[in-house]
Amino acid sequence: MSIRKLLGTCLILLQSCVVFSAEKPKLTLDEFFNSVDIESIKLSPDGKAVAIATSRADWDQKIFRHDLWLYRDESPGKASLTQLTQSGFDTAPQWSPDGKWIAFLSERKTPKQLSEEEGSDSKDKEGVNQLFLISPAGGEALAVTQGDEEVHAFTWSSDGHALYYSIRTPWSKEQKNAYRKQWKDTKQYREAERPDVIYSLDLGSALERHKNAPAQAPEDEQNTSDVTPGARELAHMPWRVHEMVCSPDGRTLALATTSISERQERVEEFEIYALDLGGQAAAIPRQLSRNHAVEQHLRWSPDSRHVFFDVEVGDVSGPYRDLQPHLYWIDSQSGKTEQWNQDFVGSVEQYALSAHGVIVAAREGTEVAAYTAATPNDPLSKLKAWTGTYGMLASVPNSSRVAFVYSALDRPTEVYIADSLETLTAARPITSFNELFTRRDLPQGRPYQWKADDGTTVEGMLMYPPGKFGQKNLPTFVFIHGGPADADGNHFEADWYQWDRLAATQGWLVFEPNYRGSTGYGDKFLVGIVPQIVSRPGKDILEGVDALVKDGISDPEHLGIGGYSYGGYMTNWLITQTTRFRVAVTGAGAVEHVANWGNDDTTFDDAYFLGGRPWEAAQRYHDEAAIYQIDKVKTPTHIVCGADDIRVAVSENYLLEHALHSLGVPSTLLVFPGEGHSLSKDPWHGKIKVREELKWLEQYGGLPKR
Repeated sequence: MSIRKLLGTCLILLQSCVVFSAEKPKLTLDEFFNSVDIESIKLSPDGKAVAIATSRADWDQKIFRHDLWLYRDESPGKASLTQLTQSGFDTAPQWSPDGKWIAFLSERKTPKQLSEEEGSDSKDKEGVNQLFLISPAGGEALAVTQGDEEVHAFTWSSDGHALYYSIRTPWSKEQKNAYRKQWKDTKQYREAERPDVIYSLDLGSALERHKNAPAQAPEDEQNTSDVTPGARELAHMPWRVHEMVCSPDGRTLALATTSISERQERVEEFEIYALDLGGQAAAIPRQLSRNHAVEQHLRWSPDSRHVFFDVEVGDVSGPYRDLQPHLYWIDSQSGKTEQWNQDFVGSVEQYALSAHGVIVAAREGTEVAAYTAATPNDPLSKLKAWTGTYGMLASVPNSSRVAFVYSALDRPTEVYIADSLETLTAARPITSFNELFTRRDLPQGRPYQWKADDGTTVEGMLMYPPGKFGQKNLPTFVFIHGGPADADGNHFEADWYQWDRLAATQGWLVFEPNYRGSTGYGDKFLVGIVPQIVSRPGKDILEGVDALVKDGISDPEHLGIGGYSYGGYMTNWLITQTTRFRVAVTGAGAVEHVANWGNDDTTFDDAYFLGGRPWEAAQRYHDEAAIYQIDKVKTPTHIVCGADDIRVAVSENYLLEHALHSLGVPSTLLVFPGEGHSLSKDPWHGKIKVREELKWLEQYGGLPKR
């Protein structure tokens, strides 16, 4: 071959490579933050439709839009996905038993609120959660509850003729006026808090009233309390109700309670109750559980005897301790609680009921797979499925179909449907909300293991810069997950909290350690964090960095570190333990534990992690606090927080910034107004957070020029 032909051939190949590269451009900040989050999915009673709740950024309105979508099989081989609601404030869809209605919660303004707002200078973007109905065929949504008190929880009756819901104990107009007259704008911290009342609302009557209601009733006929006209009082609760579900036989409501204030201060406020239905007078709820756990995700067994649940934090078997999430059921007559699949080492992330038992999405290590079991004593049987992460499993008694959410490192989150549990690998996607990510040059990743100083095997994830999978001596960003009861693995996420893909795209090898205290590795591994809340997991993380350097994977001269929430705790601690990190980004993390215990809304787990309350474990509160070793810090540190955060007191961030400033360590603090622990109010806040964190990493991380 001549030199000319050879050069021509090389040019063609080079052009082909350029074209191929152009087909997969790198992910941008703007694209990353236009991802769609799937909040819930519900399968219709006949299995032919799926109601989907999503969240996405609305940059013009400065809100996260919460919308409902409907997937439907219209005929063999023909299906459709349509947007069912447009308000931007709609969540928590539930199908009626006959499939004719979808009930949901919405903060959209009711006609009454809009009427009262006319002529006013004060116009909020949303109201409070009320209960709405919409037909799967489309049309306008109907508000079926009203008032200033938000609906906390709701469920359909088993025959679909009624809706049950809970609100805070309502006050009349006279009671509200009397309170304002006495207290003005003074806040009673505990005394003004009120427990819930549960109501029943007849569906037919509610629809008839909506049909015949005038645009606005005359002033003397307007309802002067927060009780919806036609609602019947069923029971007064001692606490707030955050979940309810009706038994298949229609005789009993199962209720999960939380504290009136929504603070986790006493475990006895978080229990399961049973409310017997059918009587004309208000009933007295029966307390079923008496344990030290926070129960959630209630479902009835098909025979209406047992109530399934899993546990957010705590332990059903004895004194308070944090275990991995497990699956339980409780006998609605005797109150006896039993754990399903006791020998399973991993954590139950989510579950659904099937015709033959339970379907479980459970974590083992870095994978969340699908499993089944027919009885509590059966071992979990792993289904043939894709590697990655399954969640939001949805099934119904009258169909073999199962809907679910699935993602993997290289597969963005979408909703899928399979014709049966046996055909999960043939499941088809029914959404393409995040399809753009499949057209970008995404990072690749893999698990990584190392040995801790006590011989324990610890695992994490490595996410490589695009095009550099498996390469050595890479600048490394240690990105620490929050919780601590959580884990990083083979899944896809794109938001202000999990921005590892952007860091990798910037040129970092992202190391995500599942340190002691993470889920998916057994209860013993999880409780290994107690009472060394930062020092024990801190050793795990630093030993992981040592292993990466020893293996030649990480460049010891270019190391960064960061995290949010508990990841912020760990970042703040680790920059006091070593000066090897050239740059740090931290958010909503404490630097001491006494004031944080007093300001936190989850104090019983804080005391558990540290072995007691501040006066019971004073030395440990001191020894596990970064502030008392803050003079060792040399790492330039970027700090962020929500101005209204009480999960990790916002004062902790001011304290960290003040300390670093007084020491002359380069630092900066961003405070996002109106935000709590989760930056869920204004999407611009999360985008600005990550934008500036990436800039800080680039400014101080010493990345080689690209």
